[in-house]
Amino acid sequence: MSKRVEPEQTEVVPKATRRTFTAEYKRDILEQIAACKEQGGEIGAILRREGLYSAHISKWRRVAEQQTLAALAPKKRGPKTDPRDVELAKLHRQVAQLQARAERAELLVEIQKKVAILLGLELPKTDEDH
Repeated sequence: MSKRVEPEQTEVVPKATRRTFTAEYKRDILEQIAACKEQGGEIGAILRREGLYSAHISKWRRVAEQQTLAALAPKKRGPKTDPRDVELAKLHRQVAQLQARAERAELLVEIQKKVAILLGLELPKTDEDH
């Protein structure tokens, strides 16, 4: 008789989770890498030890540079504007433009009616004329 072999018990994680890194951790790693002398694979050793990829480091450097530039940029003074107020002002301008356009259109229609009367042309009756 052959012996029955039991399958190994393996734990399967139902949903993988992404690793998250704190700002302090990122800063610490970037400082360690900056302190490395490019000889002897010190940077690679840090990456292997921490389980990181070079893409992590390049992204963290880019973000740090952007944040530094943003911190050095001049700040806009005064109260912050609410996006709803900006949208409301935009809508008010559109309404004013459309009202002006409607008034011009009504004026043109009145001029056309007067020209038709002067030329003796008969205009079709509209709902406004009744």
